[in-house]
Amino acid sequence: MAAFKTLDDIDIANKRVLVRLDLNVPVQDGAVTDATRIERSVKTLEDLSEKGARVILLSHFGRPKGERKPDLSLRVVLPALNEALGATVGFADDCIGDQARQAVDALAPSGFLLLENTRFHTGEEKNDPAFVKALAELGDVYVNDAFSAAHRAHASSEGLAHVLPAAAGRAMEKELKALAQALEDPERPVVAIVGGAKVSTKLDLLGNLLEKVDYIVIGGGMANTFLAAKGVNVGASLCEHDLADKAREIMAAADAKNVGIILPNDAVVAREFKAMTDSETVDVNNVGADQMILDVGPSTLVTISGRIESANTVVWNGPLGAFEIPPFDTGTNTAALQVAMLTKIGELVSVAGGGDTVAALNNAGATKDFSYVSTAGGAFLEWLEGKELPGVKALSAD
Repeated sequence: MAAFKTLDDIDIANKRVLVRLDLNVPVQDGAVTDATRIERSVKTLEDLSEKGARVILLSHFGRPKGERKPDLSLRVVLPALNEALGATVGFADDCIGDQARQAVDALAPSGFLLLENTRFHTGEEKNDPAFVKALAELGDVYVNDAFSAAHRAHASSEGLAHVLPAAAGRAMEKELKALAQALEDPERPVVAIVGGAKVSTKLDLLGNLLEKVDYIVIGGGMANTFLAAKGVNVGASLCEHDLADKAREIMAAADAKNVGIILPNDAVVAREFKAMTDSETVDVNNVGADQMILDVGPSTLVTISGRIESANTVVWNGPLGAFEIPPFDTGTNTAALQVAMLTKIGELVSVAGGGDTVAALNNAGATKDFSYVSTAGGAFLEWLEGKELPGVKALSAD
């Protein structure tokens, strides 16, 4: 990862600072239901305000596709912003033009102003130079604190960094350092835990991890595809049989690179996918034709636990089983709590991310003790896949 500038490397005192946040947060019945992304950027906003900056917030919200849609107005997040900051945040009904300019001109030093949804303009997703210029006219400095939007080369997440002095905000800085510590310069051994439903969505990820880690634990539905590729009958389990050749290629590549692949040797199976249904633990070679593999078994957990115990770094993406429904959350919960405990006592660096991953770790009660849990979703996955993120590259200090 190239060096990048932070708030400590750029003059922000008494400047108009355009701050790209990710305020695309879940909303229900007109209220924000999860303010995690907002809360993670509070440090950035407070640091700017304390130096007398006029803090101007930019974000997208939903997919209006260049049209002004009242139900996708960012006004809905104002109460959550106010609460997180303990301050009153102003609002402008547009992000460019006279309304935005007048609101910026009226903003007092150390004050906060939220501009309307950048995606109300087609120029945002097109990264149109004219739209970038219109945004840039409102600020003197650009700060990106939205890693979760860094995989998109949009005007407010990438374009502005090329026309204004630019730096990473505190949340972006923390995320980039955590990711670098996990895969770019990790303390070995490195264990990757990769789960989820389908191998097809994780091919690039697995390919990149083979170059970076010492062991890959494969769980969830995707493990069934690997088991089937080895000749195991997985019964009625979710399985991408058409990817058997690809699974064998990955296992062969891992063997060539001396990367250990850990697959389930036993499993918790059931005939129905519902809470507290009848289930049993079987050897993976004894799955019935009408049974579904829904979690790793205790013998597999012993193996996984041993690898976690010997690791110095763990990277986690995807649950080990159907964690949403008990008792099929046992595997994920057990492994997550072990990682959390070892991290808490200083024995492990642990980085996790991806939508289902965050939900699974929350379900286990393990999130708070991981070194870092990313809420970035797509950007986190693209980083795991080894892809260059435009929003990060644009902040390069080179």
